[in-house]
Amino acid sequence: MTEIAIQNLSKTIKSNAVIQDISMNLKSGVIYGFKGINGSGKTMLMRLICGLIRPTEGEIRINGKTLGKDLSFPESIGVFLENPAFLDSYSGFQNLKILASIKSVATDEDIRATLSRVGLSPNDKKKYRKYSLGMKQRLGIAAAIMEKPDIVILDEPTNSLDADGVMLVKQIVQEEKVRGALVILSCHDGALLEGLSDEIFLLESGHLAEHTVGDEI
Repeated sequence: MTEIAIQNLSKTIKSNAVIQDISMNLKSGVIYGFKGINGSGKTMLMRLICGLIRPTEGEIRINGKTLGKDLSFPESIGVFLENPAFLDSYSGFQNLKILASIKSVATDEDIRATLSRVGLSPNDKKKYRKYSLGMKQRLGIAAAIMEKPDIVILDEPTNSLDADGVMLVKQIVQEEKVRGALVILSCHDGALLEGLSDEIFLLESGHLAEHTVGDEI
């Protein structure tokens, strides 16, 4: 069981309060939707949870350990955030293999299975620079899930995807929940977000404006 406790979290950048006094508790096996217009703070909150930036005030505790003090980064996390970058001269498989070598958790077999799972051929020798936008999006999702992490964060994963790709993302998100992951998702498609999420946090100008659960969504 993974638990994330966010307490009175605030982040100020150049005198601009981008996250303001947010508190929430998250746990495994639940899909959490982050909802809000561009600039509402969704991606910034995700970056804070990932440990990519540090809060100005408040804290994030993961399984009782404080991020930035006890932990530099969450111990088991997969992230698709904004526009993921890969090496242009390598294939999708080669790019994922390089990432997998950092922690040595995902095997070659895991990488091939994950590529197939997101609708990419594990045997495709095409270089990343020749990928379409949709293929790049799928590879980014693959990188986030290939190590079967305890926490999965997907920021606008359906961007640049066709209808089949969107259906694939829906399936993957639901499978990650069943696997027991703690899933955090943002999506401009409100109906899709509401259909997938067990709980939704609405952010407005860095504030937590509303929290809806289950049948309330």
